Amino acid sequence: MSDTVNATPGADAVLDIAVIGAGPAGLTAGLYAARAGMDVAVFERTAPGGQLAQTDQLENYPGFPEGTEGFALAYSMKQQADRFGVKNFSEDVTAVDFAADPKILTTPFGEHRARAVIVATGARPRKLGIPEEEALAGRGVSYCATCDGNFFRGKTVAVVGGGNTAAADALYLARICEKVYLIHRRDQLRATAVYHQRLADLHNVEFVWNSTVTSLSANEMGALAAATVRDKVTGEERVLEVSGLFVAVGTLPNTEFLQGALDVDEAGYILTDENGATSAAGVWAAGDVRRKALRQVVTAVSDGAVCAEQAAEQKMPADLFFLLNEETLRAVAQCLTELFVFLFQDHEAVKVQ
Repeated sequence: MSDTVNATPGADAVLDIAVIGAGPAGLTAGLYAARAGMDVAVFERTAPGGQLAQTDQLENYPGFPEGTEGFALAYSMKQQADRFGVKNFSEDVTAVDFAADPKILTTPFGEHRARAVIVATGARPRKLGIPEEEALAGRGVSYCATCDGNFFRGKTVAVVGGGNTAAADALYLARICEKVYLIHRRDQLRATAVYHQRLADLHNVEFVWNSTVTSLSANEMGALAAATVRDKVTGEERVLEVSGLFVAVGTLPNTEFLQGALDVDEAGYILTDENGATSAAGVWAAGDVRRKALRQVVTAVSDGAVCAEQAAEQKMPADLFFLLNEETLRAVAQCLTELFVFLFQDHEAVKVQ
């Protein structure tokens, strides 16, 4: 198994492929690149797995009829990549220079260079943007139900959102909390249909339709005590006494470190072609960080595999050319020399006769 390291390579050290991010896309890219014979390293500032590692139960990943835990799947991906020799750098890439040759990645530990780069930094939870949110983060406001839900066992909580993440969070919390409010700004969930009836069947889940959270209040200990919601149709406000508020209202791409190095859309997601190629030659983007119609673990894994194959194929011609110059050409030259000597000697023998 590859060890996680923090080390600045020597001045002449150049990776074949550098992968930024160790979520499903990044780990798969590392696996495929290593299996293609590339010298590849994955850079990740936190634990591997990304949002997958924070998912309680994953039910739509092929091959698991009963579903699988997100953390377990992420850890298995990491082990598999390690088995094929992927290097792991526990470093945060803070700046890049994709115009340089080779390309340069800057981290707090120094600079790394690579002939090709795959950006797989994923996305982070979007915040509500209300005044009290920052002050109560970690004091009742959370963006990861599976990470923090157990702190609210037996209590009343609320989930904000209407997509698959919000629905899955509500299902998980309903198993351990006394009551769960599911607050959504529309009159029906955007989540996959399979979630709808499951939630409706739970006696301790209450839907709060057409509503948005307008403010939060704390108790004397500085922890969350209540959330005020406003009905968008009637304008009426309601105070929900909750100990926890779990926000699941979408994501934002982790692309700030690029600082304009790649073309992005209006939301900050990286623009690519169908193979993940970006606006910079030799740079690909995989997973939730790129603009795409569906952001799921299975599509992230697919992106990672495609990008790694593309990067490996780009490098192979250069390798073959190098072999031709250094090894094959030497052998060919030797053969030509011997042939010339043989022909010259044979020609001299004919002249003597």
